[in-house]
Amino acid sequence: MNPVKVEEKLFQNRYRVDAGRPHIRILDPALCQAECRTKECTACCPAGCYTLEGNGEVVLITDGCLECGTCRIICTTYRNIDWDYPRGGYGILFKFG
Repeated sequence: MNPVKVEEKLFQNRYRVDAGRPHIRILDPALCQAECRTKECTACCPAGCYTLEGNGEVVLITDGCLECGTCRIICTTYRNIDWDYPRGGYGILFKFG
């Protein structure tokens, strides 16, 4: 039996991007870079929306967000994530539910 990779299942979902109106944003990018040493959002986001650049900057791309809320929970020390559900009709469209 071949194991199924998470990426293969996620690929089956569709995303409707609300251009110019992201439902998540980093409130103060400088705080992430200067204060946050662990950058947990870059490791915990199951969709990989957060990436760590070589200069220590955390970059957020909300396209493909699973709307799970992990980032807002993981950033409790600094509360530097502004998170809300996307407008109706936008965001993730799960194929199997």
